Amino acid sequence: MLLGVPLGMAVAINRFPARRLVVAAVNTGMGVPPVVVGLVVALFLWRSGPLGSLGLMYTNTGMVVAQVFIATPIIAGLSLAALQQLDPGFRLQILSLGAGRFRLFLLLLREIKVPLLAAVMAAFGGIISEVGAVNMVGGNIRGETQVLTTGIMEYVGMGEFSNAIALGVVLIILSFSTNYAMTIIQQRGRRD
Repeated sequence: MLLGVPLGMAVAINRFPARRLVVAAVNTGMGVPPVVVGLVVALFLWRSGPLGSLGLMYTNTGMVVAQVFIATPIIAGLSLAALQQLDPGFRLQILSLGAGRFRLFLLLLREIKVPLLAAVMAAFGGIISEVGAVNMVGGNIRGETQVLTTGIMEYVGMGEFSNAIALGVVLIILSFSTNYAMTIIQQRGRRD
């Protein structure tokens, strides 16, 4: 959210020559296969890569970096789309009443809070279900960088389906409870 929302906001409210190219890049980023993101991040974090000296390959931090690159375009693209649906006069009205850029940012966020939470849920779904990038960057090291999805893959590969199913149930419960909490926040004050 810290990267995607400001990026979506900047593209939505500013006009600049390469704007359509940036929007197309953000939209493309929403659909890039996570394994490709993992490959790019791994190339940067590999010992001989530009950021190899940081020692982030096969670490939890490296996995978080990969997941940020997966989630950011999703949040940026969906928040950009939500902001583009607002009446352009609304932004002008806020500015004419003397609001600065930060106040404008906060008021626009308030207007798109429902779709913004949907964007967060979509990004969360993208990273919690992800296997390729975390496996590539984290290495699936048991007790260190193994996550639920890579654990499920490992158990299936070993034919231990009961353990894979147990991890799957945990993953579904975690996903549902997190999305349910965000849905309560998103739908607060709305009638069903």
